[in-house]
This record gives sequence, structure tokens and C-alpha cells, in this order.
Amino acid sequence: MTKYVIRGGKPLYGDVEISGAKNAAVAIIPAALLVDGVCRIENVPQISDVTLLLKILQELGADIRTVDRTTVDIDCTHIRNAKVPDGMARQIRASYYLIGALLGRFGESLVPPPGGCHLGTRPIDQHIKGFVAMGADVDVRGGYIHATARNGRLQGGQVYLDIVSVGATMNIMLAAALAQGMTIIENAAKEPHIVDLANFLNSM
Repeated sequence: MTKYVIRGGKPLYGDVEISGAKNAAVAIIPAALLVDGVCRIENVPQISDVTLLLKILQELGADIRTVDRTTVDIDCTHIRNAKVPDGMARQIRASYYLIGALLGRFGESLVPPPGGCHLGTRPIDQHIKGFVAMGADVDVRGGYIHATARNGRLQGGQVYLDIVSVGATMNIMLAAALAQGMTIIENAAKEPHIVDLANFLNSM
């Protein structure tokens, strides 16, 4: 069995560059779907979830430009398709953020169930509860989660989360950004990456 033996008593020195938070990046990248025009995202962590999300956006029609190792420009101006490719989306848990972003922008989304998690199934019922509160119909058919705004555009609503859920809080924020009117999320999660997403949405 591998072990680490640490002999202390010596002062530490030097600089460590901290990469961006994965949990912020995997929500901020889908948030770029909400606007026409270029979003520049800096300090992007070099992880497979980020790579897959960027590839999914490219499949949908986004123009992705790598500025440097940790900076990308994302232009979703020409995206007209709300159906997410099956194979890649099933590899990552964070693909469910595409539901909220596409539903907010197009009033419709077709997204495969999320995957990529070794912790077992984690339901997205609280996400769906939020979408329904904003006037969406949500069902699963043909292997896709199909969400449609009843009047073509989501309406602001009041959502009480039965459990404090980071994913549901962020997904509802994404959907609510372009909804008509105010959405209130009660019992919301408050982690730092939720603040990061809020700041990004406000900056747009």
C-alpha cells in the first residue's frame, strides 16, 4: 500500500497557482449558451468534464477558440439546436446544466440523462421541480429528458427546494436568467461556485 511519510519542522515557501474550480466551470460554460456573442472564460481547469462540455457546445454549433492553456472564448450566436448529442453528455454529471441553459434560451431542451458519476444515481427531481415552477413540461422519452416551456418562454416562479442542492440551485438559476419575471429560490445552496455563476450571469 502506498504511503506518505512527512518529516516536518521546516518552513514552507514558494508560490502555488490554483486552477479554477471545476464546479464553477461546468456551470459557467453552459451559461454561455444564454447569449449571442463571445464569452471569455479565464482560469478554466484542465479536466475532462470541461473538455467534454466544450465539445458538446461545438456540436451544437458554438465557435470555441482557445486563447491559451486556461482561457477560452465561446460564441454561441449561431446555435439553433436544443438537442444535445447523446454519447458525450452521458459521460459527465454536469451535462444536466445544459437543460436549464437551453430551456432558458430556446424554451426547449432535449438532453440525455447525466452520467459520469461513480457515486450511483443522484436524481434531478429538484431541478425538474424548478423548471415546472417556471412553466415547463418535463418528461423522459426516447432516452432524452425533454423540457418545453408551455408558452414558448419560461415565466418567473417561486421554487422551494426540498433539499439543499447545489446542482438544482445552479440549474434553476440558468433557466431563470432569461425567464419573464422574477424567480425566487428558497432553501437554495450557497457554495462559492454558486456565487461564481451568479457573478457570471450578472456580468452578461
